[in-house]
Amino acid sequence: MDEIQVRELLGSLAAEMPAFLSDTTIRRFLRARNWSTEQATKSLKETVKWRRQYRPESICWDDIADKEYEGRRAYIADYLDAKGRSILITKPTIKGRVSGKEQIKHFVYLLESLAMNSAEEQEEHVTWLIDLRGWSISSTPLSTSRESMHIVQNYYPGIIAVAILSNTPRIFESFWKIIKHFLEAKMSEKVKFLYTNNPESHKIVSEMFDMDLLETAFGGRNSITIDIDNYAERMRRSDLARGVLIIQTDINLISRHH
Repeated sequence: MDEIQVRELLGSLAAEMPAFLSDTTIRRFLRARNWSTEQATKSLKETVKWRRQYRPESICWDDIADKEYEGRRAYIADYLDAKGRSILITKPTIKGRVSGKEQIKHFVYLLESLAMNSAEEQEEHVTWLIDLRGWSISSTPLSTSRESMHIVQNYYPGIIAVAILSNTPRIFESFWKIIKHFLEAKMSEKVKFLYTNNPESHKIVSEMFDMDLLETAFGGRNSITIDIDNYAERMRRSDLARGVLIIQTDINLISRHH
């Protein structure tokens, strides 16, 4: 089987990160790399190197800078789309209060939560909604956008099923031409543009989502903003489910012994 071949090619790395290098992760990388064992292994080795340095598995909700505010700019919805996929919502037009580095850390935290808490065999299980109404170049600096795309495509490949850009202003067109150069062909094909005043867009969205749950920013009927206290509790449960609190305890114990 392809998974076994990849494990053999990974060698001792498979034992170094057993939680990450599960059969589910290996299959996800294989699918994303067109079932090439060599390409999947190369991608996994690069990801392991990045994870050693970045330690995304140790980030928890309470590590997020200004989380009560940033949690409204980017969050995981509490409902699924019509195909049972998780929904990642980002609102870059809400001005960030933290550095680009901290925004990237929050983004990685969300991707890690989505990747490690996914169903065993669920392929491309995330729908990404991006609210761009009122967008300007300061909303998403090019460097931050490039790094975000690099992380999604290289370290979390195969989790995004579709990325929906909602209500992009005309000024966004020039920015999009630049960003497209940093997207793999597979990722570029997943990007869809939505305009809430367009009947065709409305038809597509109504087939994809429960309109009573979908936010008005994306053409739905839900005008209620996120309850940050409930969301915080949900993310802490998610942290616990993927073992992040245990990992942090182990790190603290190691630190005391050195």
